[in-house]
Amino acid sequence: MASHASALKAHRQSLKNRERNRQYRSRLRNALRSIRTAIDGNDLAGVKSALQQTVSLIDTMASKGVIHRNAAGRHKSRLAARLAHRTRNA
Repeated sequence: MASHASALKAHRQSLKNRERNRQYRSRLRNALRSIRTAIDGNDLAGVKSALQQTVSLIDTMASKGVIHRNAAGRHKSRLAARLAHRTRNA
């Protein structure tokens, strides 16, 4: 265990950051899951607003460093492609 005051503080901060990041990742997974089910269920009216909120959440997480910016771009791209495929074939 750390014994210096600065190391103890860094440990406390890492615990807080880990919990915050865990909550962000959980929010992201839930948002992605809900928007995928909405797209697959052809609920296109609800998808538009949900997509905007999800993309905003993804961008926020990337800017805070919770996820990598390439991962954020990949999530957004796949959601947009899935939505475009559904609207084309609907």
